[in-house]
Amino acid sequence: MDHPNAVLYLEHDGKVLLVDKDGNGPQLPVMNSTGSTKYRFPTQSEVESMGIEWELKNRFNILGHEVIKAHPEIDWPEHWAWKDECISDDAVHPIARESIYRSIHRLVSKVMILNAEGKVLMGKIERGHFVGHWTLPGGYMDHDEHPAVGCVREALEEMGISIILNDEAPIVTQRIFSREGISFVSFTYQAEWSGEDSEIMLKENEISDYAWLSPSEAISRGISGFDLEALKHL
Repeated sequence: MDHPNAVLYLEHDGKVLLVDKDGNGPQLPVMNSTGSTKYRFPTQSEVESMGIEWELKNRFNILGHEVIKAHPEIDWPEHWAWKDECISDDAVHPIARESIYRSIHRLVSKVMILNAEGKVLMGKIERGHFVGHWTLPGGYMDHDEHPAVGCVREALEEMGISIILNDEAPIVTQRIFSREGISFVSFTYQAEWSGEDSEIMLKENEISDYAWLSPSEAISRGISGFDLEALKHL
């Protein structure tokens, strides 16, 4: 199936607009279907011919094609495709499926662990996005995991310590770091810890060192935008 150089990814509350090779739509996928590719995102001119106005959200490149992420200025399009049903249908073009995959938030849970002196625990990372830099304990949440559980698990895995979160509400931040347009959402909690440093056991091949830093020192050494935003609240 030939694919236009640029297409519009219109999404409204979980619904997306698919068209056939001639620009006719909406088309509906069938989950777990195999076969030839028949559906794709529409072009701007095809959307204009449908009388749909839209608001630009983002632009990204997939396999040499421009994908324009936008919100259609219409009522909820009940008869459009559910985005979750597009992933497993071979009839949906890979560019559309990849775009939908990238639109799913990656969820991260982190924690600011404070000692009696008000210093915050940070680790020096050996793998992932911030190799060689200092970050707060934390990481990707498991699929069935609450963020308040995830950061406690990560602290135990990375630092070898058991923590109890305090009653402070988490600091929630969202950013797109990569050129692929992938969005990350971070939940950063707080906890107090009164143990001995001898209890800290760093996860091999992931954390090379740890340090207790004042909030200002942590901000000067930190690199993650999520960490910096959370540390400012201290």
